[in-house]
Amino acid sequence: MPRMKLASQFLPTFSLLLAGLLVPSCTAFSQPREGETLGRSNEARSTDESELVATDIFRPGDAASETAHAFRGENTFTGPANGGVFRDARDGGFFEVSLKVDSAKEQVLQATYWGSDGGREFDILVDGTKLITQKVENNRPGEFFNVNYALPLALTRGKSRISVRFQSVNGRTAGGVFGLAVGRLLPPVDAIPNPIRSVRRDANGLILKQGVGTLQLQIFSSRVVRVFYSATDGAAPISSLAVIARPAKTQWRVSQSSAEIVLKTSELQVRVSRANGAVAFTNAAGGKLLSEQLGGKQVRPAVVGGFNTLRCRQEFALAPDEAIFGLGQHQNGDMNYRGKRVRLQQRNTDVAIPVLVSSKGYGVLWDNPAITDVNVGERDAGTLSWSSEAGKGVDYYFMYGPELDGVIAGYRNLTGKAPMFARYSWGLWQSRERYTSAQELFDVVGQYRAAHIPIDGIIQDWQYWNPNPWGSHKFDPARYPDPKGMMAKLHADNTHMLISVWPKFDVDSPNADELRKANALYPAVIPYVYPPGQGQWYDPFNPVARQIYWRQMKDQLFAAGVDGWWLDGSEVELSGNWGEFRSYKTGGGPGAEVFNAYPLMHTTAVYQGQRASTSAKRVYILTRSAYAGQQRNGATTWSGDIAANWDVLSKQIPAGINFTLSGIPYWNTDTGGFFGNNADDPKWRELYARWFQFSTFCPMLRIHGTDKPKEIWRFTGETRAALEKYDQLRYHLLPYIYSTSWRVTNEGYTMMRGLVMDFRQDPQVYGIPDQYMFGPSLMACPVTKEGATSRRVYLPKGTTWTDFATGQSYAGGQTISAAAPLDTMPLFVKAGSILPYGPSVQNSAEKSDPLELRIYRGANGTFTLYEDEGDNYNYERGIYATISFNWDDKTRTLKIGKRQGKFPGMLSNRTFKVVFVKPGKGVNVGSSASVDKTIAYNGNAIVLRF
Repeated sequence: MPRMKLASQFLPTFSLLLAGLLVPSCTAFSQPREGETLGRSNEARSTDESELVATDIFRPGDAASETAHAFRGENTFTGPANGGVFRDARDGGFFEVSLKVDSAKEQVLQATYWGSDGGREFDILVDGTKLITQKVENNRPGEFFNVNYALPLALTRGKSRISVRFQSVNGRTAGGVFGLAVGRLLPPVDAIPNPIRSVRRDANGLILKQGVGTLQLQIFSSRVVRVFYSATDGAAPISSLAVIARPAKTQWRVSQSSAEIVLKTSELQVRVSRANGAVAFTNAAGGKLLSEQLGGKQVRPAVVGGFNTLRCRQEFALAPDEAIFGLGQHQNGDMNYRGKRVRLQQRNTDVAIPVLVSSKGYGVLWDNPAITDVNVGERDAGTLSWSSEAGKGVDYYFMYGPELDGVIAGYRNLTGKAPMFARYSWGLWQSRERYTSAQELFDVVGQYRAAHIPIDGIIQDWQYWNPNPWGSHKFDPARYPDPKGMMAKLHADNTHMLISVWPKFDVDSPNADELRKANALYPAVIPYVYPPGQGQWYDPFNPVARQIYWRQMKDQLFAAGVDGWWLDGSEVELSGNWGEFRSYKTGGGPGAEVFNAYPLMHTTAVYQGQRASTSAKRVYILTRSAYAGQQRNGATTWSGDIAANWDVLSKQIPAGINFTLSGIPYWNTDTGGFFGNNADDPKWRELYARWFQFSTFCPMLRIHGTDKPKEIWRFTGETRAALEKYDQLRYHLLPYIYSTSWRVTNEGYTMMRGLVMDFRQDPQVYGIPDQYMFGPSLMACPVTKEGATSRRVYLPKGTTWTDFATGQSYAGGQTISAAAPLDTMPLFVKAGSILPYGPSVQNSAEKSDPLELRIYRGANGTFTLYEDEGDNYNYERGIYATISFNWDDKTRTLKIGKRQGKFPGMLSNRTFKVVFVKPGKGVNVGSSASVDKTIAYNGNAIVLRF
C-alpha cells in the first residue's frame, strides 16, 4: 500500500520506534461526501484491512468533550468546515487535551485532517516529548484523511492518561484537527480463520456456530433468504425498522459435505463454506448469482457519535458483465453504479435506501440504517462491499427474481406494500414558496379553472402559522380566517390541498411543551437553517412521540379538512449539519445506529395516525427523504431543493429511476427547479417546458419553486402551449396511470421503470440514464439539452416501437434520431400495448367516459382497467372493479372480459372506442377523430374480431 505523501520529521531519539509510523491507517479511509460530519463523530472510518479500536475520543469544538478532556490552548479557534468541526492554533499558539491510554498495550494516536488544507506546520507532543513535526500541504484534496502516530510504550507505560499538544511552528497553523483518538489497530479480518464448528436446524433455517461468532440463515420465502452474522453467540434480532415480515412457511432441505453446507428451496441454493463461513447464492439449477468474498465479513467494535457500537462490513464478488442499480437517490448522473462508490447518508437532495438490484436478477436489502458506504467496484472492479459505521452485525436479505419485478415484489413482501393513493393525487399539483393567504390559494385555483387548464391540487408551503410558533400547526387568523371554510371551498371546486408540516418546534410553544413532558423531543436546542430561530426536533422512534405528533396535527389541520401532508426537512435536517444526528439518543437506539431511518419513522407517525383516525381518506404524504420500507406509509419522495439548470434536470432522471429501482415506487421533482426560476428569461422558459414534459411521466406531477411564480396560466406563446399540451396528456392518461397504481399495490409493480426491468437481456440499456418506461407501455425520453430539436433514442430490442406523436413504427435494437420540437418530448409505445386513453377533463373527479382503447399492433397484449371510489380504503375489502382487455395480434381478436367486482358510483354502462394506431391515426394528444369500433359495454364479456 503506498504511503501518504505527508512531509514529516521525526526526533532521532525515536527514529527506530517511529519507523514506518505514517501508515495510511494500514489506513485508507473512505471519502466523506459533502455534508458528512466526520469531525463530529471523530471515529476512524476504515474501508481497508485494519481498524482502530478506540480507548478515548476527543471531539473538537464539542463543549462537553473539551471539558472532559481538560482542553486548554492559546490562539486557538474552532468552527464548522467541510461538514466537520475543527480545532486549530495559529500564530505560535497551541491546543492541548488529556486522553486516556492503556498503559499495557501498544497504541496509536489517530488524527483526522482535511485533505485540502495547506500551509500547515505543527509539532505533536506527548507529555512534553515531541513525536513529530507535521506538515499538511493539500495531501488529499476534497476529502478527510486519518493519520496514525505510534505511541511507544515508553510514553504510556504506567499512565492512565497522556497530554497531547498541537503546537504551531514558524507562525503557521497547527491543524485543523477534525478528530483525535487513542486506540489500537486490529489485524486484517481475513487473516483470522473462522470455520464452521456446528450446524443446527430450526423452523426457519440454519444456525451455524463458527470459530468466532454465529451465522444464521433464515428462509422468508423460496426466493428470499436472510443472512445474519453476529460476532457473539447472539441470535438474529427479531425486530427491524425496515422489515416487518416474518419467515413464511416454505419447503426447504439441507445437505452437507466435508466442504460445504447447502440449503435448498425450489428456487434457490444457499451454499456455506465449512472452511470460512462464506455464503454463495445460486439459482435452483446451480447458476451463480452472488457470493461473499473470502474474509469479507467483518464486525468490529467502534465508537460512533459517542456510542459503543459495531462497525459492520461485507464484501461480495461481482460478475464482469453485471450492472448494479438502486441505492436510493443520488444526483450524480449515474445509472449503472459499477465502478462507483455510493455513500448512504441522508441529506437534502441525497436519499439513502440500502437496496440494490442486479442485472443478474437478484437484489440485496442491507438491513442497517447507519451511515453506510457501498463500493460497487470502485477500488476493485470485481468486488461489491457494504460498510456500515455502526450496527449489531452483518444483516442482509438476498432476493431473487429472476426478473426485477419479482425482486422488488420480494422486497415489498419484506417491508410492506405500497397502499393506493387517492385518484386526485395523480393530477396536476401547483405549489410555490410560498402562498401567503387563503385568498391567494383561491385566486390561483380560480385562474386555472377560468383558463380551462386541468388541475387537482394546490400546496400550502411553510409559514402559514406566523405569528404562531413553528410547530403550532395553526393558521394565522388574519390571513386564513376560516380554515374549515377554506377547505370546503376548495373541495367544492374539486381541488385538494397538501400542507407543509415540519418535525421541529419552537422552544417556547404549547406543542413543544407537551412533547417535552413526554420525553418526546431531542434535548438539544439548535438553530434553524432558515429563517433565524431555535427549536427542538421530535423523536419519531419513540411511539409516544409519534402518537402526540399526529394528534397535534389532527386537531389543528386534519380536523379542518386538509387532504395530505408535505413533510419537509425529514432527513432529519436539524441545523443542516448532515451528520450530527449520529450523536443523538433516540427511542430506537443510538442515532449512529438508526441514522438513515428518521424519514421512515416520521412518515410512520403520520400514516399510522391517520389510518387509526379514519378509513374514509387515503394517506398522501410528500416528503424530502426516504428509507427502506417507507412505501408502506403512503409517501412519495421529492428530490429536494434543487437548482433550475439543464445539468440538474439531466441528473433528475437517473436519480428518480434508481430511487424506484430501490423498491419505493413513488418519486417526483420540483418541476422547473426550486432555486433560480426566472419566467422573464426565454432560456429558463425552455428549460421549464422540458422539465414539465419529464414530470408528466413521473408518479407525481408537481410545479414548485421559489423566486418568480410559475403557474401555467401566467405564460404565453409556445411555452404556454407546451405546458398545456402535457398537462392535458397527463389527464388523458389517468385511466392508464390509476390502473397501473393498482398493480403497484396489488402486485408489487413499479410505475417509473428503469429499462433494465423490462429489457434485462439487452445490455445496451444498462447505462442509459435518460430513458425509462412509465407503466407497461410508454417509454419516456426527456429532452435535457438546451436548444435541442431532436434527440438520440435507443429502442430496446425484442419488440417493435411506435412513436406516440406520429404513429410511425420502428424495429427494436437500434438507435434513432427522434424529432423533439419544443412542444414534443419523444415518447414511444411498445408493440402489443392496449392504452386506455381518457377524454378531456378538468380534474380527476370527472368520469373517464367514453374511453379510447388505443391498440398498438405487432404483438399480443393485455391490460386491466381498475376503478374504485377514489379516496377511501374500501378497496382493501374488495370494493373495486376491474375490466380485462386481451389482444391477440395473429387472429386480430380483442376480448373484453366480464367486469369483476363493483363499487358505489360505478359506471354500469360505458363506451369504449377502439383505435388501431398507425401513422396519422390515434396519435399525439387529444381524442382520436377516427375510431375503428365503438362499443357499448354493460359489464358482460365481449369478443371482437377485426
